[in-house]
Amino acid sequence: MTDIVVRDSNGNQLNDGDSVTLIKDLKVKGTSETIKRGTVVKNVRLNGNPGEIEANTKQVKGLVLKTEFVKKA
Repeated sequence: MTDIVVRDSNGNQLNDGDSVTLIKDLKVKGTSETIKRGTVVKNVRLNGNPGEIEANTKQVKGLVLKTEFVKKA
């Protein structure tokens, strides 16, 4: 099995357990929450898709973020 390389918006490689910062305000589907730009999301998990990561925030649990909207913290 080939290892999938997940990269953030700046091209930095992301790994399980990394912290990322949002670079854009994101509305969360299914809720009335908006996660603001600059929010630090800790302990992200890779899910096998190079364009997505999974994370938990204080507002939303079980969040899936597109890597184009995050940068490595």
